[in-house]
Amino acid sequence: MATTTPTRLKRTKTTKKTGINPARRVFLSLLLPAALAGADKKKQEKKLAAVIAGTVFRDPGFALAGAEIELVEIRDDGKKPKPRKTLTDARGEFAFSVPPIEQKYKVKATVKGLQSDEKETASTPGARVDVFFTLKPATP
Repeated sequence: MATTTPTRLKRTKTTKKTGINPARRVFLSLLLPAALAGADKKKQEKKLAAVIAGTVFRDPGFALAGAEIELVEIRDDGKKPKPRKTLTDARGEFAFSVPPIEQKYKVKATVKGLQSDEKETASTPGARVDVFFTLKPATP
């Protein structure tokens, strides 16, 4: 009976655990953190949304809950923007997250029985813009 023996491959200077050349391992260990840092920076740049937030008060200075806030882009290209709406919380506060581009917006606060107020503002990537309204009683 003839027995076959497995052929042996010539072993290079590699480690037994991973099979990677030590010089290559050092190179990869130096390269990997730099590559990951660059990827994290790109992810952070993509997530720098702007915030338009504020508070609505009634004339004597008390916070106004339940006010309707409308946010509309001011566009120069002639396209009609879609308005976004929200209501103020119990402390009269509201917030909108907007895309991370420089853009002008019109913010309008409305409550039944009070005069509406409208303000223009501009967003900057990664920044928070505060808009405050003080609504006065409607005149009959």
